[in-house]
Amino acid sequence: MLLNAGAMTPLYWFFEILALGAFVAEVWAFVDALRRPAKAFVAAGKQTKPLWLIILGVAVAIGLYVGALAGGFSAIGILPIAAFVASAIYLTDVRPKVREIRGNGSSSGPYGPW
Repeated sequence: MLLNAGAMTPLYWFFEILALGAFVAEVWAFVDALRRPAKAFVAAGKQTKPLWLIILGVAVAIGLYVGALAGGFSAIGILPIAAFVASAIYLTDVRPKVREIRGNGSSSGPYGPW
């Protein structure tokens, strides 16, 4: 779908940049979840790694669809917002807890490093 020249307003570009930032956050969350060990998710008391990979994978697919197939990042709806919220929850809640578990490493005992 071609847009006329009047559609390229500052508000249009604001939403383009906002959607691009959301897509970057979704990809970052997915890649980060891939790199974390599965046992760290359970040890942190969060959902399992496969479940988070499914949630974040769907979020990336929605972001990619909105960006590539829906005629640019101009589509505003509930699905792109839900995809961003899922990645934001992972990045702000799950990732720090999983990183804590990962940071202890195998050389730590119950009362600190050996």
